[in-house]
Amino acid sequence: MHHKHKGVSLAELNETEVAMWHSPTPPSYYTLDFDDEDHESRHGTLMIMHGIFMSLAFFVSLPAGIALRSVKHAAHGLATLSFYGFCALGCASSGLYRKLTPNMCVNHDAAHRSQGYFFILVTIALSALDIVAAIQRFIIYIRSADKSFKSFWRIVVKSESERSGPEYEGLIEDTEDASNIKLSRDSVELQEVNLGEVSEDSHTQQWANSMRQHQRQYSTMSERTVFDVHSPTNLSDDTLEDSKLHRKLLKRRGLLSRIGQAAFLLTERSLVLAGFAEVLIGIVTYTGGCRGSYVNGCLAHLIKGGIFWSYGLFSFGRFLGAFADRGWAWNIAPSEGFNTAEFVESFLIFFYGVTNTWMERFGAKAGDPFTTKQIQHISIAVMFCFAGLVGMGIESKSVRKWLAASAFATLAHPSEMPREAVEEPPSYRGSFNPFPALVIGVTGAAMAAHFQTYVFQVQIHSLWGNLLVGAAVLRCLTYFLLWLGPPKSILPSRPPTEALSSFFLACGGLVFMFSTEEVTLAAMRRGRDDVMMFLNVAVAITCLACCWTLGIVGFKGWLKSRSQTTVTFRNAA
Repeated sequence: MHHKHKGVSLAELNETEVAMWHSPTPPSYYTLDFDDEDHESRHGTLMIMHGIFMSLAFFVSLPAGIALRSVKHAAHGLATLSFYGFCALGCASSGLYRKLTPNMCVNHDAAHRSQGYFFILVTIALSALDIVAAIQRFIIYIRSADKSFKSFWRIVVKSESERSGPEYEGLIEDTEDASNIKLSRDSVELQEVNLGEVSEDSHTQQWANSMRQHQRQYSTMSERTVFDVHSPTNLSDDTLEDSKLHRKLLKRRGLLSRIGQAAFLLTERSLVLAGFAEVLIGIVTYTGGCRGSYVNGCLAHLIKGGIFWSYGLFSFGRFLGAFADRGWAWNIAPSEGFNTAEFVESFLIFFYGVTNTWMERFGAKAGDPFTTKQIQHISIAVMFCFAGLVGMGIESKSVRKWLAASAFATLAHPSEMPREAVEEPPSYRGSFNPFPALVIGVTGAAMAAHFQTYVFQVQIHSLWGNLLVGAAVLRCLTYFLLWLGPPKSILPSRPPTEALSSFFLACGGLVFMFSTEEVTLAAMRRGRDDVMMFLNVAVAITCLACCWTLGIVGFKGWLKSRSQTTVTFRNAA
C-alpha cells in the first residue's frame, strides 16, 4: 500500500482505499473449484493429482536419480523412468483439467506450462547424453575380449573402466582415450623408495621384487605409448615436439571433459530448484495471484523469500554432512583446492546485491524522484553488494597472506622466533566469516521495522524479520563455539546452533513469501489474519522440507557407504 496514515497502521481493512490502488481481484481456478456453487463444474481433484505427480517427479525421482548417478548405481535408469512416468501422469492430469475448465488466467497459465515443458525438455536432453554414453560403452563392450554378463554389467550398466582396479592405483593416470597410458613417475619413485625400506622377510621381499617388475613393465609400456620409443634418452627433437603437442591435446581434452561434466552436474541439480520455482508459479497461476498492480511486489516477495528458503535448506544440508568432501560441513576438508562455503555464500550475497540494486526502480518513469521505499530497498541491495565483497576478500587465501604479512614486517630474524609463535593458530583450520550472518541479521532487523499500512501486515513482516535475526545470531554462536574448539576431523561436526539457524532461515524465507500484500489482504477479508496460524503453517512446511532434505542426504550417504563397502571387499578378495 502507498498511503501511510501519518505513520499509524490501521487495524481494519479499508476496501475503499484498496480500490484506489488496486483493481478488483478477478476470479481464478481456485474460486471456480472451491467457491463456485455449481458443484458440477469443480475438477479440483485433477489439479491436486497434477501437483502430487509433478512433486513426486521433481522432489523424489529426480533427487534419487542424482544420488544414484553419483555412485554409478544400476538403479539410476529406474529412477529416470519413474521421473518421466510421473511427469507424464502430471501433464495428463493438467491437460484433462484444462479441457474441462475455462481459462481463468491466460498469461500465467501459458508461462507456467511453457516453463514446465522447457524443464522437462532439459531433462530429456540430459537423458539423451546418457543414452549416447551408454551406446559408446556398449561398443567398448562389443570390442572387448570378455563378452560375459559380468563384463556387460560392469562396463555398460555401471560404466566402470576396464582398467579400474587396485593394481593400477598410483601407476597410471586414466585419460579419455582408452589406448593412451601415462606413467605417474613420482608415485613410481615413491613406491620404489618405500619398497626398499621393507623388512627382510622372504615373503615381503618376494612381493617387493614382484612390484618392482610390475612397475618397470608399465614404465616401459608408458614410454612406448606416450613417446613411441623404448627409452626417453633416445628422443629426437621432432619426437619431443610431437610428445609435447600430444600432451597438450590430452590436457585440453581433459579440461573440456571436466567443464562438460561440471556443466552437466550443475544443470541436473538446478532442475530441483527449477521444480521449486514451478511450484510457486503453479500456486500463483491456480490462485490467480500476481496480477495487475500486484505484480512487482508479488515477484519481489516470492523471489527473495525463495532465495532465503533455499539458503536455509542448503545450510541444513551442510549441517547434515552434505559437501563434507569440500570442508563445508563444519569439518576439515579431506583435500585442498576448494573454496570455503563462506566464500560461496559471500559471492551469492554479492551477486544478489548487484542484480537487485537496479531492479528496485522497475515500474518507475524516467525523472521520477526516489521514494522512501525505493531508497530503503536500494540501500539493502548496496549492503549486500559490498558486504559480499568484504566476505569474499576475507575468504581469499592471498588476501589472508597479505593481512598476516604485517606480523613479520618488524622481525629482523623470523627464524629465531619460537616455533609456536610463527605457525598457524588452530583457528586457521576453520572459516569464521561473520559477514553473511551480518547481512542476514541486518536485513531481518530492517524488515521487522518496515512500515505497513495494516497492523496485521506489520506483524507478519516483524515475524519473518525476527526469524532472520535469530538465524544470524545462531550462526554467530556457531562461529563462537567453533572458535573455541576448531574442527579436527574430516567428519561433519554438526553444531546444534547451525541446525536451528538453518531452520529459522528457511522458515523466515517462507513467511517472507506469505507476507505479500495480496495474501495479507485476502487473509484479512476471510478473517484469517492470525499470526499464529501463519507461523504454524510455515513451521509445518519447513519441518516437512527438513525431512525431505534429511531423506535425500541420508539416501546419498547410504549409497556411498554401500559402494565403499563393496569396493573394500573386492580389493580384499
